Amino acid sequence: MQSSPASPAAVAEISPSWTTTSAAKLNHELAARYGESERRRIQRGLDQVARFWCADDGDAATFEGFVRANFAGNQAMLDTIFNRLERMLEQLGGHMHEINREFRQQLDLDLGPVLPLDEMIGGYDPAAHVADDFFQNKLAFVVLLNFPLTTLEQRLKDGPSWSRRQWAEVRLAQSFSKRIPADVNLGIAQAEAQTGQYISEYNIWMHHLLDSRSQRLFPPKMRLLSHWSLRDEIKASYADASNGLAKQRMIQQVMERIVTQTIPALVINNPALDWNPFTNQVTAAAVQDSDAAAANPSDAREPDTRYAMLQKTFFASRKADPYSPTAPTLIARRFDENREIPEARIQAMLEQVVTSPLVPQVARLIESRLKRPLEPFDIWYSGLRPGSQYSEAQLDEMVAKKYLTPQAYQQDIPNLLMKLGFSSERAQYLASNIVVDPARGAGHAMGAEMRGEKAHLRTRVEKEGMDYKSFNVAAHEMGHNVEQTFSLNQVDHVLLKGVPNTAFTEAFAFVFQSRDLELLGLPAPDAKSEAEKTLNDFWATYEISGVALVDMAVWHWMYDHPQASPAELNQATVQIAKDMWNRFYAPVFGEKDVVLLGVYSHMIDAFLYLPDYPIGHLIAFQMEEQMMRAGAIGPEFERMAKMGNVTPDLWMEHATGRPVGSEALLEAAQRALVAVCGGS
Repeated sequence: MQSSPASPAAVAEISPSWTTTSAAKLNHELAARYGESERRRIQRGLDQVARFWCADDGDAATFEGFVRANFAGNQAMLDTIFNRLERMLEQLGGHMHEINREFRQQLDLDLGPVLPLDEMIGGYDPAAHVADDFFQNKLAFVVLLNFPLTTLEQRLKDGPSWSRRQWAEVRLAQSFSKRIPADVNLGIAQAEAQTGQYISEYNIWMHHLLDSRSQRLFPPKMRLLSHWSLRDEIKASYADASNGLAKQRMIQQVMERIVTQTIPALVINNPALDWNPFTNQVTAAAVQDSDAAAANPSDAREPDTRYAMLQKTFFASRKADPYSPTAPTLIARRFDENREIPEARIQAMLEQVVTSPLVPQVARLIESRLKRPLEPFDIWYSGLRPGSQYSEAQLDEMVAKKYLTPQAYQQDIPNLLMKLGFSSERAQYLASNIVVDPARGAGHAMGAEMRGEKAHLRTRVEKEGMDYKSFNVAAHEMGHNVEQTFSLNQVDHVLLKGVPNTAFTEAFAFVFQSRDLELLGLPAPDAKSEAEKTLNDFWATYEISGVALVDMAVWHWMYDHPQASPAELNQATVQIAKDMWNRFYAPVFGEKDVVLLGVYSHMIDAFLYLPDYPIGHLIAFQMEEQMMRAGAIGPEFERMAKMGNVTPDLWMEHATGRPVGSEALLEAAQRALVAVCGGS
C-alpha cells in the first residue's frame, strides 16, 4: 500500500520548512539500517509525520530523534506496535463511549425533567481532547510513522487485495488522518446535544388538534413526536375507514406548518392549548387529558427555531473544515470518508429510483386500492405492507398486552430473535449483550465500542404500555443492536469493528423492522404478500430518496451561503423541498409545491445523515435476497455482520455477490408488479 499524496497547502500551513531536509536525511539513514527494501515504507512514514508536524511539536532534532526511536524497522516490532495500539485504542474508545452514554442519560432517556445542567453535561464530549492529546504526546505520530494513510480511490481500487491485517492498519491510520483541535470537536458535540434535545421534545398533542367543526379526530393523551410518529400515524390511518382520510389531511397540514415554521410556538409539546392547523387559530384547551397547567393562547409562530438549530450543526461542522485538507467540507467527509461512496454515485442511485418508470405503475396500483386520486401524504402509503389489514387499535392492543414496560421487552428478546431464525444459544447470547432503556424521544440504538460492553436499545413506552409504533421502532433498533454485538465481539480485528457505514447498520435494522408483525406472532406473508412487500419497499425507497436529495441540497446551499440567517435558510429549504417535489413527485401526485420532503427531524440534528436511509433500503433489499436464497436470517445476518468495516462494495460482494446498487430492488419491483397486477 502506498501513501496518499500530501496536500501542499496543508504542508505549507502546518509543517516547518526544515521537515523536508530532515526527512531526506532520515530516509537514507533508516534505509541503511533496515535495508533498501524498507525505503518505500520509510518514506511514506516520514511524509505522513511531516504533514502533521507543527513547530510546537519540536525542532529538527526532536523530529529526528522521534523518528529514530519509533520507526518499526522489522515485522516483529511492527506487530508489537500494532497489537498494543489496537488493545489500547479499544479500551480508550470503549470507556469514552461509556462516559458519553452516561452523561447523556437524562437527555436520551425518559427520566424526568431536563435541566439546563443536563444539557451542559450531555453536550460535553469526553473524547474531544483525545486526538489533540495524542498529537501533543506524539502517539498519533507513532501511528503515522508506521501505518499507511490512504485515499478513497486507493481503498476502492486496492482494498479487495488487502489482507484483514492490512485493512486493520488502514483503519488505524485513518483515526489520525486529521488534526482537529479539541474545542472544535467539543463544539460539534454540543451542537449535536442541543439539536437532539430540541428534536426529542418536539411533540404534538393530537387530541388538541381541531378541524373546521371543532371536532377532535385523535384520542386523548395521544402525543406524537415529529416527524417519526406523525408519519407513522399517517400510515396507521389507512386502516381507519371512517376518519382516516381526515386524520391524514390534518397531519399533512401539521407537517407543513413545521417545515415552513408557521406552527405556533406554544402548541409544541403543550396539551394546555387547542389548535386548528388549517386556520392556525390557538385557543385554551377545552378538554383536559394531562396534568399540564393552563396556558394563555397565542398564535405567534415558532421563530425559525428549526432552521437556527440546523445552522448550529452547520457552523459547528464548518469549524473542522480547515483541519481536513483532503475532505474540506462536511459533505466531503460524509461521502468520501464516512460512507466511502462518492456523492455523485449516491445521487445517481437515488435519482435512478425516483425517475424509475416503475413509480407511476406502483402509483396506479395504490390509487386502485385507495379508490381515489393520490394525495401528497400517500408518499407514506402502507397498504402494500403485510398486515395492513389490522387496525392501529388492534396492533396497539397486541403490543400493550405484551410490553407494559421496557423490561418486558427486554425479557422477550430471546424469543423474538428465535422467530427470526437465530438458534436458542445465539438468541440468549445476543439478549445478554443488549440493555433496553426507556427513550425520551422516538427511540434509538447505542452500540458498544469495547468488547464485553453491552449495546443499548432505547424505546418509548408510555404509562399504558408500549404501542405499535414504538414496537416497530424497537424492532428496528434491535436490528442495530444485534449487528453491533456481532460486528464488535465476533470480528477478527477490533479496529475493523462495525460496518462500512451507517447505511449498512440501517439495512440490518430494516431486516428486523420489516418483520415486526411476524415478531408479534402474526402469520408470515404468502407469495402474493411477499410481492406486495417488495412493492412497499420500493415505494418507501422512492419516498426517502427524495428526502435524502433535499438534505444533500440543503447542505450544499448552506456552504454556498454561510452568512445566511435562519429565516433565509428557512426560505431556501422550503424552496428546495418544493423543487425536489416538483421534479420527482408532482408528475405522479398531480400537485405542485408540496414541502413534505423537508419534514424529517434527522435533517435538523443528524449532520447530513438522511442519505443513509435510502442507501440502507437498497442494501437491505440485497441482504434480504441473499437471506432468502440461504433459507435463514439468523446465520446469514451473523456471517455478514462479522465482515466488519471495509469498503461498501467489498463488503456487499462478500455478503451478496454484487456491489451496492439500486438494480436488485428495481428488478425485484418489476417482477413483483407482474405478480400482483400483471405489470400493468
